[in-house]
Amino acid sequence: MLLKMDCPAPALKVQNWLRGGPLANFQPGKVYVVEFWATWCEPCISAMPNLIQLQEEYEDSGLEVVAVAADEEAETADDVQAYLDAWLTEKFPKLNFRIGIDCTGEMNKLWMEPSFSSGIPSSFVVDRDGRIAFIGHPTDLVSVLPKALDGSWRTSDQAEAVERERIARGREKALAKSIRDRFHAATEMEDWKAALSAIEEGITLMPDSIQLRAAHADTLLHKMRDMQTGLPVLRELVRDAIDRNAEDWLLQAMNQLFNPAYDDTDFPSVERLAMGKELSEHILALTGLEDDVKASSYRLVARYYYESGNKARAEELLKLALKLVDGLPVADNIKQRWLGELLQSLANYRGQKVCYGALCAVPQTNVSNDATPNA
Repeated sequence: MLLKMDCPAPALKVQNWLRGGPLANFQPGKVYVVEFWATWCEPCISAMPNLIQLQEEYEDSGLEVVAVAADEEAETADDVQAYLDAWLTEKFPKLNFRIGIDCTGEMNKLWMEPSFSSGIPSSFVVDRDGRIAFIGHPTDLVSVLPKALDGSWRTSDQAEAVERERIARGREKALAKSIRDRFHAATEMEDWKAALSAIEEGITLMPDSIQLRAAHADTLLHKMRDMQTGLPVLRELVRDAIDRNAEDWLLQAMNQLFNPAYDDTDFPSVERLAMGKELSEHILALTGLEDDVKASSYRLVARYYYESGNKARAEELLKLALKLVDGLPVADNIKQRWLGELLQSLANYRGQKVCYGALCAVPQTNVSNDATPNA
């Protein structure tokens, strides 16, 4: 059953209360904010001072804030309680509202799931008659609460518009999750027809999803090896990527053509290089890319240049990528693996041993020119 504005508020199935006295039922005449949060959620932590301020400001008007920790990462309820107690003592010693914990999943089943609330923090406002007045993000409480407290929010056109938009957005997210789940289940079974069916249903509903569009081309071309059906899909993806000139679209399209893990022997070579030329020019013209994205794009574009005969340009891009990766603030094991893959590509292109710092690579003669042995 859908939980939305005007519905009776669900029960509070809280296992234990860490701050404030127990609250068994919502009291008539009071307005409640039920806040779902977790200590690992930065936006949740950022919202806590505002909740403290709202509780202080509107306490005399009948407001009670109730924060529910239903997504803590610990093995047992006792572990959650001990950790939260210490965490709250350190971070918010002057907390002025109730904190409850639930490790059973009941609160999520009663509140989050039926309301299409897919992430935290999530705020629920319960009106003076025990009905839901608002579901959304805690940043919206500043404008919503005064109207909820004076009884004008639920009857307003603004509330109805906000709720319609929230439900429509929630239905879309739920549908997208259902399609993703079907797709992932099918790919695990290597049932490519079922995977393709899920993707095509998703594209019908969400035609502007680059993830679905890329998965469509990938499934047809690289999983099913259906060039007759897949090539028109890829051509359309490349055209749309160039028309949009958007980073994610351009890189996803380029990935379908020049990912070193893919077998491109069935691709028409002339058309593949022609599409690669256009995409490469647009990708290299992009500005404001993060260094990790830029390094990944350089490797893809380098493969295009190598295969089109411009070996010097390919090597230049790989050297730039090496420097970018070397400067990234990532774990050393991730950085070393990434550097090793780039260095292997450079060795394959040069046809000789190459080194970068303490890392060295020799050409691999039994793999494609840009592939590492693990690709």
